[in-house]
Amino acid sequence: MTDHPYLAQLHQQACELLQQLIATPSLSREEGATADLIAAFLAGQGVPARRKGHNVWAQNAYAREQQPLILLNSHHDTVRPGQGWESDPFTPTLQGDRLTGLGSNDAGGPLVALLATFLYFYKRRDLPFRLVMAATAEEEISGKHGVASILPELGPVHLGVVGEPTGMQMAIAEKGLMVLDVTARGRTGHAARNEGLNAIYEALPDIEWLRTYRFDKVSPLLGEVKMTVTQIQAGTQHNVVPDNCTFVVDVRSTEQYTNRELFDLIAQHLKSEVKARSFRLNSSGISLRHPIVQRGLQLGLSYFGSPTLSDQALMPFTTLKIGPGDSARSHTPNEYILLSEIRQGIETYIQLLEGLELEEG
Repeated sequence: MTDHPYLAQLHQQACELLQQLIATPSLSREEGATADLIAAFLAGQGVPARRKGHNVWAQNAYAREQQPLILLNSHHDTVRPGQGWESDPFTPTLQGDRLTGLGSNDAGGPLVALLATFLYFYKRRDLPFRLVMAATAEEEISGKHGVASILPELGPVHLGVVGEPTGMQMAIAEKGLMVLDVTARGRTGHAARNEGLNAIYEALPDIEWLRTYRFDKVSPLLGEVKMTVTQIQAGTQHNVVPDNCTFVVDVRSTEQYTNRELFDLIAQHLKSEVKARSFRLNSSGISLRHPIVQRGLQLGLSYFGSPTLSDQALMPFTTLKIGPGDSARSHTPNEYILLSEIRQGIETYIQLLEGLELEEG
C-alpha cells in the first residue's frame, strides 16, 4: 500500500489542507472559516457536502440506504493558544517531517487523515457499508452545536471512528466526565467572636470524603472513578465568618457506573448541596470482539483505555477512538505532528475499513 500512487497524492493533499487549517484560527464556537476550508476542499475533490452551523459532512458516492453506516469523525476547533509558543501558533512551520502549529496534533492530523481515507473509498462501488465523513465543531467544549447537532441528520449509525491523537493505537474505552457544583451552608458572624457557622469548615469533611473515597467497581481498562476538587470559593472579607462555601468537583467516570449513578452515590455521602451540570458525558467503549477491533489486532495494533474525553461521549452508538499523533502534545506550546504519522494514519485507517463487514440493521 505504501507505493500506491493515489495514496501519495492523498497524503500530500491532506498535509497541504492541514497547513491551511493551522493558518485559519478556529477556536471553539468560532470555526466558520475552517468549515469553509473543509467544504471547499471536498468540493474541489468533486464531493458534495452538507453543512449545519460549523459542521461539514459528506457521504460516499454509491451508498445504499440498507447498508450499515460508518461515521468517520474528527473536529476542527482548537483550544486557545497558551504561553510558551516559540513561533506564531497560527503559522504552520514545517521543519523536515515535523509540522508545528495550533491544532496540528489535536485534531488536525487525525481530521485530514480521515478525510483522505474517505476520499480513498468515496467512489468505490463494492463497499459493504455506507461511509459518512463529518468534520465537526465545538469538541473542545463538548458543545451542543458540534457533532451532537448533526447526528439526527444521519440516521442510525452502526459504528463511529473518532479521530483523536492516539499514536494509531486503539482506544477501546474512554472515561466520561461529570462536573459537580457543591455548596456548603453556614451562618455569618464576626470572626473575632464565637459566632456564626463557618461554611468553609462545613465543607472540609465533604472535601476530605471526595479526596479519599474509592468506589467499589474498578474498570479493567480505565481503572478507578476519579474525583478531584478543582475550584473553591468562600468569604467576603477577613473578619466575617462565611455563610457559603462553593466548590467544583471534576468526576471522571468509567463504564462501571453511569454519571447518574455516581451522582446519586456522591449526593448520599455529602452533607453539602450537590448539583450536576450535566449527566450526558458518560464513559464509552467498544467490545474486543467487534470486527474493527479484531481487524486492528490482526494488523498488530494495541489497545488501551483513554483517560481523556472526546466526542465519543456524545455518540450513543459503538465507537472506536484512534488517530495519528500523540495525546501528550495536545493543548501544549509548540504542538506538532509528523507528516509521516499522517501517512501511517491514512494507511491504517484504510486497512481497518477495507472489506470490513458489519451486520445490517
